[in-house]
Amino acid sequence: MANWDGINEFVAVAETKNFTLAAKRLGISTAQVSRQITKLENRLSTKLVNRTTRVVAITDSGETFYRHCKPVLEELDAAEKLMTDLRAKPAGKLKMTAPVTYGERVIAPLVNDIAQAYPELQIHLHLTNQVVDLIQEGYDLAVRLGELEDSSYIARRLSSRALHLVASPKYLQAHGTPMTIADLYKHHCILGTADNWKFLRDGKTENVKVNEKLRCNSGIALIDAALKHLGIVQLPDYYVKPYLASGELVDLLPDLQINEERIWVLYPPSRHLSPKIRVAIDCLINGIQQAQ
Repeated sequence: MANWDGINEFVAVAETKNFTLAAKRLGISTAQVSRQITKLENRLSTKLVNRTTRVVAITDSGETFYRHCKPVLEELDAAEKLMTDLRAKPAGKLKMTAPVTYGERVIAPLVNDIAQAYPELQIHLHLTNQVVDLIQEGYDLAVRLGELEDSSYIARRLSSRALHLVASPKYLQAHGTPMTIADLYKHHCILGTADNWKFLRDGKTENVKVNEKLRCNSGIALIDAALKHLGIVQLPDYYVKPYLASGELVDLLPDLQINEERIWVLYPPSRHLSPKIRVAIDCLINGIQQAQ
């Protein structure tokens, strides 16, 4: 069985190069630090520390021993903190961000459920279509749509969305119904923030640049434009479903639509998740799965 006596003291001395500072870090006496390291050296039959009245130097053997001890202690600290967190209730400030419309329609109701279930949480949900830097701006979680550009975060899949190309029957009666992607160049196209529309052809995503008739950074405004017969628009399913069901909008080129554009929850990398982040992720995943 491993003997841990003296390991904490040795690592503290190796990092501070000072017995007094090591003792202060550990909350014990300098004499106790010295005794523990002497016992450790005797047990290992190896000199780890050279000490004089003015200088503390780690030997070559001590440097090797330190490189092996340090990650072990870090793992032990992480394991203890994980056990403490597992017993702890989610509390404190939880800062989240999500895209505006998806956040309003899907994420915000789930966040309200989380707030109701865990009253000790103080939740700040910021809805924006801008990609924010989680670490720099202090966010715990972010919901992102589509392809992920930043691989430095940990990502878990929440759900997926379909993209629909739609127009009103009145517009199609006046301008004709496009049967191919090439036909779109003859039509009035209503664009959002993206310059291209996405289609799935031969199993691959194809970005198509179309001629814009109108552009707006609001999905609600784009739907209104389509309902007012101004042209064709491509939007996610949660914008268009009720209008497709009512017949106010018509699905175009359904064989080419993307059905599985992924939706993610991202968080900064950490050795383990705090209770508040773990609970939030689990509630979002479970809530979305139950709604599908």
